[in-house]
Amino acid sequence: MSQKGADKAVSITSRLSYGLAAFALLYLIFLYGPLFFLPLFAFNDSTFIAFPLKGFTTKWFEAALSDEEMLTALWNSIKVGVVAATAATALGLLAAKAITRYDFAGRGAVTGFIMLPLFVPEIMLGIALLVLLNQIGIPLSLYSVVIAHVILCTPFAISVLTSRLEGFDRSLEEASMDLGEGPWMTFWRVTFPLVMPGIVSSFLLCFIVSFDDFLISFFVTGTEQTLPVYIWSQLRFPRKLPGVLAMGAMILLASCVLVVLAEWVRRIGVDDKPNVGV
Repeated sequence: MSQKGADKAVSITSRLSYGLAAFALLYLIFLYGPLFFLPLFAFNDSTFIAFPLKGFTTKWFEAALSDEEMLTALWNSIKVGVVAATAATALGLLAAKAITRYDFAGRGAVTGFIMLPLFVPEIMLGIALLVLLNQIGIPLSLYSVVIAHVILCTPFAISVLTSRLEGFDRSLEEASMDLGEGPWMTFWRVTFPLVMPGIVSSFLLCFIVSFDDFLISFFVTGTEQTLPVYIWSQLRFPRKLPGVLAMGAMILLASCVLVVLAEWVRRIGVDDKPNVGV
């Protein structure tokens, strides 16, 4: 290829790279740009969500933190999220250990069935769970929300923990059992500490998924509402919208912190993963 042709190819590649970068930037702005309106209007001194802004105020945050119904819904979401994340992480750890340690008939089919909630539309999953709960006689309450969220979160836990357990040096467990430890103590004293970063990351991810869920919670909740369901019910009342936006801004900040923390813990787990055969 001549020098002129090479320069032309480099120019085309450079322009393509700039075009892709511009497209990625526009896509991120389109996707996440509306989120920045939450804190913007939360600090706006007006009950109407519209431009131009009237002024700066923090009274909507004070109103949100003094709203007992909203705080009760927030506490319900935290309770459901903690319980669902704990149960999903425990089930995910057992499933990930079975998937990565044992070769059994139908392993692929079983794994695919467990991961199915990731691919089923949430509205269909919520309707199916509502029908199932009614058929088996479980009343709609926070307990039914926990059951639904465990089903929703378990595939996320399995995905995180499977990546952690893959490549795990089994000679460490074998050495522990050679030294007289049983399977349970080997798991508790050897396997569990090594997969702890994955467990923490899984718990945080499952908590976020549970806390932010609206569609499934809407179908299976009872009189005790979670925060997303409560916020949806308050959108009909304009006077409460600024307080809802203030709570949303605080949740957005907390969610970002949890996502960053989960990714940081996951990266620590990847960096500290034991090498096979060492």
